[in-house]
Amino acid sequence: MKKYEFTGETKIINTLNGEITLRRIKASMEFGVIKAGDIGGWIEKEANISENGNAWVCGNAEVWGDAKVWGDAKVWGNAEVSGDAKVWGNAKVWGNAEVYGNAEVWGDAKVYGDAEVWGDAEVNNPKHILVIGAIGSRNDFTTFYRNKHNGITVKCGCFNGEIKEFLKKVQETHGDNQHAIIYKAAAELAKLQIDLS
Repeated sequence: MKKYEFTGETKIINTLNGEITLRRIKASMEFGVIKAGDIGGWIEKEANISENGNAWVCGNAEVWGDAKVWGDAKVWGNAEVSGDAKVWGNAKVWGNAEVYGNAEVWGDAKVYGDAEVWGDAEVNNPKHILVIGAIGSRNDFTTFYRNKHNGITVKCGCFNGEIKEFLKKVQETHGDNQHAIIYKAAAELAKLQIDLS
């Protein structure tokens, strides 16, 4: 027996690649803490969530593209997982968090709030990510995370790059003003917090 089925409810979302139709899922059997009949979240296709393990997508969470959720991973709230992103193990993604591109989130990692993890991200425990906000000139959230090259990547507004590039951009844009001081302090905190071992 399959662990979930489609409810028949659909919604269309606009993505960079055009419109995509998402379908709501419903548990068809009990697994983990999920009961048969529990309404899940939204996926584009069956390949987005594994039939094995206790993986689940619920709430208003959306998974599409070639993204995959498996193992005991959970995605909920208004979270989005898309592109070629992978979420597995005991990983949790929730809130308004976005995981996309070739990002990988696994193990006991938790990505939440307004975090944006993408590109070459490799997050597999809570010490691989730091979200700070609202800070800076945009009063927005800035995400620092471990990347596949064992460095720290920063996602801040439309900036996405290595931490040293971020600090250079901060200096060019803000000089030594209050925003620069705060961004630099956040970067120093990220260097202390994020485990690169």
